Amino acid sequence: MVYRRPPSRFGLNSLSVKLSLLISAICLIAGVCAATLMLKSEEKQLVFEEHDVLKSSTDLLVKQFNERIKTKINIAQQANSVVAEQLFSKQSLITTKNKVVLSFNADGSIRSASADGLSAAYLPQENYSPFYKQLFNDSESLWRIIAPTLINDFFNFYLITKDNFIRIAPPNWALNTPAGYEFKSGSSFSYSKEGMGLVRKPKWSKVYFDKVWHKWVISLLVPLYVDNELLGVTGNDIALSSLISHLPVGDKEKHLLVFNSKGQLLAHPDINSNLLISYGNEGKTLDTKSFVNDELQSIINAAIKMHLPEYANTFEQDDEEHIINIRKIDDLDWYIGVYKKRSSTLSALRDLKLKFFGLFVLYAILVALLLHQALYQLVLRRLHTLVYAVTSFGKGHLQIEFPPINKDEIGALNGSFRDMAVEIRKLINGLNQRITEKEIAEKAANRLSKAVAFSGTAVVITDENFVIEYVNPKMLEMTGYPNSHFNRAPLLSIIASEMAILIEDIDIDLRSRNYWRGDTLIQGNNKQAIWVSLSVSPIREPDGEITSYVASAQDISFIKESQRKMEQLAYFDTLTGLANRTFFRMQLRKSMALAERGHYAFALFYFDLDEFKRINDTLGHDAGDQLLIEVATRLKKRLRAEDTIARLGGDEFAVLLSGIESQEHASDVANTIQKTLNAPIKLGNNEVIVSASIGITMAPCDSLEEDQLLKHADLAMYEAKAKGRNTFHFYSQELNAAANERLFIESELRVALKEKQFVIHYQPQINSLNNHVVGFEALLRWYHPTEGLIPPDKFIPIAEATGLIVELGEWVLQESCEFVVRLTEQDCENNISINLSARQFKDSNLVSTLSKMIIKSGISAKRLHLELTESMLMGNVEAAIIQLHELKALGISISIDDFGTGYSSLSYLKRFPVDILKIDRSFVKDIPEDTNDMEITAAIIAMAQKLKLDVVAEGVETREQIQFLQNNNCFIVQGYYFSPPIPEHDLPNLYEQLNKYSRVC
Repeated sequence: MVYRRPPSRFGLNSLSVKLSLLISAICLIAGVCAATLMLKSEEKQLVFEEHDVLKSSTDLLVKQFNERIKTKINIAQQANSVVAEQLFSKQSLITTKNKVVLSFNADGSIRSASADGLSAAYLPQENYSPFYKQLFNDSESLWRIIAPTLINDFFNFYLITKDNFIRIAPPNWALNTPAGYEFKSGSSFSYSKEGMGLVRKPKWSKVYFDKVWHKWVISLLVPLYVDNELLGVTGNDIALSSLISHLPVGDKEKHLLVFNSKGQLLAHPDINSNLLISYGNEGKTLDTKSFVNDELQSIINAAIKMHLPEYANTFEQDDEEHIINIRKIDDLDWYIGVYKKRSSTLSALRDLKLKFFGLFVLYAILVALLLHQALYQLVLRRLHTLVYAVTSFGKGHLQIEFPPINKDEIGALNGSFRDMAVEIRKLINGLNQRITEKEIAEKAANRLSKAVAFSGTAVVITDENFVIEYVNPKMLEMTGYPNSHFNRAPLLSIIASEMAILIEDIDIDLRSRNYWRGDTLIQGNNKQAIWVSLSVSPIREPDGEITSYVASAQDISFIKESQRKMEQLAYFDTLTGLANRTFFRMQLRKSMALAERGHYAFALFYFDLDEFKRINDTLGHDAGDQLLIEVATRLKKRLRAEDTIARLGGDEFAVLLSGIESQEHASDVANTIQKTLNAPIKLGNNEVIVSASIGITMAPCDSLEEDQLLKHADLAMYEAKAKGRNTFHFYSQELNAAANERLFIESELRVALKEKQFVIHYQPQINSLNNHVVGFEALLRWYHPTEGLIPPDKFIPIAEATGLIVELGEWVLQESCEFVVRLTEQDCENNISINLSARQFKDSNLVSTLSKMIIKSGISAKRLHLELTESMLMGNVEAAIIQLHELKALGISISIDDFGTGYSSLSYLKRFPVDILKIDRSFVKDIPEDTNDMEITAAIIAMAQKLKLDVVAEGVETREQIQFLQNNNCFIVQGYYFSPPIPEHDLPNLYEQLNKYSRVC
């Protein structure tokens, strides 16, 4: 049977259209579903990656902020060390020219404002003492030096002590605080106490509102310890707004959230300065619950509760989903969060969705058209044939032929479609991945480019041969050079010429280890080098090959200058610029260490200026300071650079001379120093000449111990002074022995007073005409139980220096009065002469003490003669005259002892109410051999007679001397010719001897 095309009476054309539309719809739905699943997956991946990007930016922000916090802590600790060293150390270097004006207020407070308005101080009057009087002066001077530097980092810097003393810059707090305010019980002192354990670390306070400055602030407090004793704290206040300004998120789509563990809100997009001040004035704090929604509040609560260093999550706000990353700042107990809208991350994906769906619609229409044609040409024709054959067979046309059997085109079509769909999916996936990678790379490159361009750190990028290819604007700003200066220049050309010695080492490190880090100087356009912290690191490709280098330079000029100033304060004298005591001791220890190793010797000079006190008192302290500066300048010019010159305090200087092995060499240097200082010095309109008494000790010959060597130099200096000043003296064992003897006598004097080891010997004063005793001089003697008799010239000066002479002198006065009473009872009443020391004469209780002794003992006041030297009366002449008249009012006689050896000012002598002149033995002993002494003695006697004064000659030992004195009308003599000083029990023998010639009583 022949195959024929069946007729179309069954409406199969209509069926093909419907089938084609149905298949097209199925294809479209399947494609959309596949695309939706794919885009969902991509959306999750983008959100995950954006979390990582947000985390990285937050990490960088927190790292930079932590570095800022550490810098603040370091500066605060250095400032604390300077305050402890300069205000509370025994070796403080602070010298003040002008005294601080203190205001003692009616409200019970003491306040002081510096003249420059930089700082002020406060102290309750009940705590005022000499220590705090000095602290007002010293702290103002120190604040004048360090406060300008510290206020660059903090807007307040202050010291609070346990006694409620405060010194602060700027001055507002100390000047405006009401009286009675307890600074030590305030938050500043309390917060620091929380950190005062064994570690004694600085302590950050919580954020609080400062009602003086109307700011929200946070305080950095450092406990102040000296010799393990807590004296107070130093504080540094930072404005919250200033600290928050160091947390720039750098992107307008990102928002900053800062809060603490108590839920206090510190920074939020909805917070402005007016709102903060309003809350502060009302005494309220901003709470996170008042500014964030419930979802974000739950995230904040979770971060605080779990104490995690990092926390990330998502939340919904204003009908949009946000992502957030939170990091904790342990030092401040703060949490810093950065968040942004999730929609900003998916905006690119939305555009891709629209394009992708449009592409699939077009593709589905094309496929529908192709399917329609294929169905019509292949499937529907076969169906028509099959339907016709089946219909024909049902009607009995059994012989009808069915279409021949062959491969199913629908299966092939499905296979082709499946293969095509697989290829399309691969193409789309590959295209999507490339688009995503490109966007991420572009964002990362753009972000890094902006970070480098706007970085606060200077950045230089070179090729693999260290040739500069790029410098950022900060580098141009820091150096002042144009971009052309750096273009294609060698990297190491940025190093300043002052650091040329480092260039070779840096080059070796870069070529051997590929990196270098350290502090160095870079050259600026204004010929001034800049201190930077420089880091050079390689940039490697994935295969490890180095293609370029990046160098970053952080300006540390301020830190270096601060270190220089602190070292200057710590180790150098602020007035003269010489080394101070601390630096000198360090250099001395180094020299001692070298000397111990052998083959090294040095000389130590210790001296002060002989006339400095007189110049200082006469011309004023400013002239004294100018003199010290000129002396320091001359020493620096005259001595070698390797010698250490130090001002130890006041007018005391010390010099370490290295390489000095002989006393001859040291003598030459000492002569040079004296000649240098002896040249006239111009002080304003006055010209002065100063000299120095120099003590010299040689190391290692004299000692290998630091303190011992200083003691030797000091002993040698005092010996030089004793020799008449303006000279030098070398240390010897004899000086040490003398010092030990002085120490022994000083300690034994106190014991001698308690155990009554002293006795009084009496030397008679004789009328040479009749050999009658007219009086006695009381002379103190000390019989030590083991050393025997100790001469007065050894222990009297020590008693004067220690002040024991006052107690010892009262005992001598009491014993002498009782001696005269005993003589009166024996019908041998006589005068008693007693030597007064300078300390006794200046004692304000002398007149009342003598009055009580006279009344108690019953002695006749006219029998009591007090002997004074001329030098004792020449200090404050007017005061001496008043004291003498008060003594004369008691009825006591006054003698001038050793007349002719002191000032011998006749203009003053006529004003002094004295009764007797005693001619010193130095004029009498060489009579009659020395005619000059004879003339001087005769003149003194004649002058005394003209002034109607009695005369007593001391030291008379020969008959010729008595004859000369009688010829010149001086008849009262005292000396070994008649008798040495004798104890009271030997007086009968004296009387018996004198009775051979005349009757005594």
